[in-house]
Amino acid sequence: MTDHHQSTRGEPRVALVTCADLPELDPDDRLVRAPLAARGIATEAVRWDDPAVDWSGYDLVVLRSPWDYALRRDEFVAWARTVPRVVNPADVVAWNTDKRYLAELSAAGVPTVPTAWVEPGQDWSPPADTGEYVIKPAVSAGSQDTGRYDLADPEHRELAGAHVRRLSAAGRVTMVQPYLGAVDTAGETALLFLAGPDGLEFSHAIRKGPMLTGPDPGVAALYKEERIDPRTATPEQLAAAVKALTAVPGGTGRLLYARVDLIPGPDGGPVLVELELTEPSLFIGYADGAPERLATAIATHLARD
Repeated sequence: MTDHHQSTRGEPRVALVTCADLPELDPDDRLVRAPLAARGIATEAVRWDDPAVDWSGYDLVVLRSPWDYALRRDEFVAWARTVPRVVNPADVVAWNTDKRYLAELSAAGVPTVPTAWVEPGQDWSPPADTGEYVIKPAVSAGSQDTGRYDLADPEHRELAGAHVRRLSAAGRVTMVQPYLGAVDTAGETALLFLAGPDGLEFSHAIRKGPMLTGPDPGVAALYKEERIDPRTATPEQLAAAVKALTAVPGGTGRLLYARVDLIPGPDGGPVLVELELTEPSLFIGYADGAPERLATAIATHLARD
């Protein structure tokens, strides 16, 4: 049994935070453990909601796969505020776990997917046009409770309304966005940034294929399977990512990692889908040297105090 209260012979101890469904971490996250061990840094996979854990016994607490927080977001944020040396920091977690941050970034001039917000109890009808739309909650992880609706289809229009009502009845804010067709051809590009000596540095990029094939069935799932491939980021994508990161409240100097998800907009220019600063998959298994770079980023944070 792991002792969460005692240091391991003076080695720095790092908690890699996960959830009950992934007690040994997501397979991609496991790749950082060997390069950390090579640096003399001990790691443990620990559930964020395990009441037996003494979080003060760790030199750093790294959020990795606590993907069950969406329906317990207030509890998760409150927990993060109690944890010493958690990364990314608790105030970033509070800001980033509610996707209404997209409205702030849009107001700051970051190109984002146009989004309508539906508050719980607010009446909503599908838009009059007949394009495709995405409906999802403002607090979610891993494309949970997310559906794609073709509003030219009367059945889809009914299902879209039912989806919004289901989220509203659960007290959840709903996001309604036009579906950007480029995701079916160009795919979504995720740019990964990791901490370096002078702040966040670009590490690598991947392509995610289309995930949404139709309406949300209303069946809970921790995450949806993704088609992932390595990708070379373009200068335009890098510039868009940096612009989004520049708008993060409090700056990026405190961050261990960031993932910027982009899709080509109607004019072909990259637009922000999400800025993932809480528990993003980092896809370190898809780029040479990425596990070592993440280990270096963690070592950099350990050395700050």
